[in-house]
Amino acid sequence: MPVESDVVRSLEWGPYRLEVAAGTRVGNRYAANFDVLHVDEKLPFFAVADGMGDGRGSALAGTTAMSTLVRQVRELDGAADAAALRAAVAAVQRRVRTAGARLAELTGCTLTALLAGASGEDAWIVQLGDSRAYRLRGGLLELLTVDHTVAWLGAVYGWYPADSPAAASARYQLTRYVGHPDEPEPDLSNVSLRPGDVYCLCTDGVAEQVDYHRLRELLAGAPAAAARTVLADTLAAGGRDNATIVVVRVESR
Repeated sequence: MPVESDVVRSLEWGPYRLEVAAGTRVGNRYAANFDVLHVDEKLPFFAVADGMGDGRGSALAGTTAMSTLVRQVRELDGAADAAALRAAVAAVQRRVRTAGARLAELTGCTLTALLAGASGEDAWIVQLGDSRAYRLRGGLLELLTVDHTVAWLGAVYGWYPADSPAAASARYQLTRYVGHPDEPEPDLSNVSLRPGDVYCLCTDGVAEQVDYHRLRELLAGAPAAAARTVLADTLAAGGRDNATIVVVRVESR
């Protein structure tokens, strides 16, 4: 993935037209981009991955995971269901684990994907790690995924204050990710598509640098402007991490 990349695309699927904008930025912390972005040229299929750390294992995990998932999804040819997606992610896990066995370092990444269903009226969300999927519907911005981190568990069970040093440290302790020795399954969610919906996939470089209210405000606008401005906001906030976003607006054909 280049240092900076922007994609704007329109895709017709079922009764809807999907307006898509996406982009990625390196930021100021790393010399390279360990995020990987995919906006498919033919299918209503979008994904982000975020390598763990800044070494060879991080880069290898992200690129291997994404290329494998893309191949698996294209073979489904629009006929995805829960069983097929679990099998696809299992293949991703095996490929990343095999690739990582040649390296004497952590080889892992997050993976979040959105794939429209065969009817064109629903979509699947695939989730491993702490990248995120949001939906803006009727003015309400909802987080549709769970962060697979110790910090998330700590927030749910009240182990420590959300703004404590312990919570900050726990954000980097992932409980599920691609490349994990146990090859965990992803969370799968099936969601409806409605005219006016806006779906957003992003890595934690966006989620941790652009707050909820600002993200909701920007996603209400045109996808291209929203993606561009969110990424600019991550740099204005310090650019402490690679940042990648996909914005998908659902419209009637």
